[in-house]
Amino acid sequence: MKLLVCSQTPLLRFTHSFQGFNEAVEASKMVEGVDFVFSPGGVTRMVYPLLMHMIDRGVVEEAHWVSLNPSGPEKVIFNGLRLHYIRLSGEVLKGYGVSKERLWRLLHGLQDEYPLSLLDIAWADDYAYYTQYNRVCSEKIMELDREVDFDLFYIHDFQQLPTGSMLSTMKPKIFRWHIPFDETLIPVEWTDFLSRYLNAYDIVIVSCKRYVETLLKRGYRGSVYHIYPYINEKEYGVPSRAELDAFRDKFGLGDERIISMVARLDPMKGHDRAIRAFARIANRVGDVKLLIVGNGSFSSSRQGLGLSKGEIWRDRLTSMVERLGLRGRVIFTGHVSQRELEAAYTLSDFTILPSIMEGFGLVVVESWLYRKPAIVSRAAGISELIEDGVNGFLVSPDDVEELAGRMMTLLADENLRQVMGEAGYETSKLCSMERGFKDEVRILESMSG
Repeated sequence: MKLLVCSQTPLLRFTHSFQGFNEAVEASKMVEGVDFVFSPGGVTRMVYPLLMHMIDRGVVEEAHWVSLNPSGPEKVIFNGLRLHYIRLSGEVLKGYGVSKERLWRLLHGLQDEYPLSLLDIAWADDYAYYTQYNRVCSEKIMELDREVDFDLFYIHDFQQLPTGSMLSTMKPKIFRWHIPFDETLIPVEWTDFLSRYLNAYDIVIVSCKRYVETLLKRGYRGSVYHIYPYINEKEYGVPSRAELDAFRDKFGLGDERIISMVARLDPMKGHDRAIRAFARIANRVGDVKLLIVGNGSFSSSRQGLGLSKGEIWRDRLTSMVERLGLRGRVIFTGHVSQRELEAAYTLSDFTILPSIMEGFGLVVVESWLYRKPAIVSRAAGISELIEDGVNGFLVSPDDVEELAGRMMTLLADENLRQVMGEAGYETSKLCSMERGFKDEVRILESMSG
């Protein structure tokens, strides 16, 4: 099978610009952390190991990945993958980012004081740039198809939704929707708009069972599949004592107990709720720190869309920490390496994910791999897999007192943490790479013949 994948977020973000450089770059010879980093987020965390599995097992003969990367090289070869980066002018990039953020907010149920209707968004000047970005992606895909002759196209996430309708081919097209698809959040007036684009795909895959019904109600007539997101558990190792000590030293951690929140810096993730809940227990439990792991998304990075919401959100959070008298007890790590992430999970007593709205939440699965229980918002897609009080705790995203109470419960009972951590580890098998690989291959092979 020859497969093309398309997503907004690139697999790799480079530490220096390749503007004006049009030769193919062999990234496999570069140094991670020095020349490039993997883009954070569930899409790259899931799609990359899936492609590696498919190539290693002979399911995929050739794989190409088209994504947005304004400052990256036009072509990259990395571990057998051929990466193609879309470049946009500053004006188009800015307009696309503004329009994309409006769509993202609406699909997450976030409305401003004066909510925008579909007509308001579609007739805004910036929406033309959103359409233009998808058009550029489709043109790149068709250019590559003339060279490679792909068997099928696999398009990822809402930013790329119009791409399928712009591909001038009858070859199979699959769309994977990663963010929430909640009936209560999507206005009825959007039904025709969404169904027009969704029905350009032969198959749509969603992350949670409850999203399937919404998809059908919104007018999709093709085949719908539900596959829980997955990670390659073999990529998560056990840090050495030296690595754990180095992590403690780097972030000023002593022998305190640690509560971790691993999430990109975005208001949707609920960091403010985590900090306010932590403030309620900090005076009662002196030997505990809150570790906030992660930085901004690709959209908020200078190598990406350059949106400033990640930096703005961090400034607000650090001000909140100061105001609540928590300096030195709430630690922001920023971006961490894979080994440092493993150290964070190993040292944690448990993790929290108090998202206002979350498509799924793979960081909970990561926590389970280290047999750490998690406190999770009921608004997160992964809440489908949590049996309250058995493999984790469920909390309402707006109930800070409930979150603080659950944190106290876990801090006070080591045996409960161990029992729930073991139950979580068993649940994580539902999101294993092997299971995801089998489900994905079954769908892809049924489409490609």
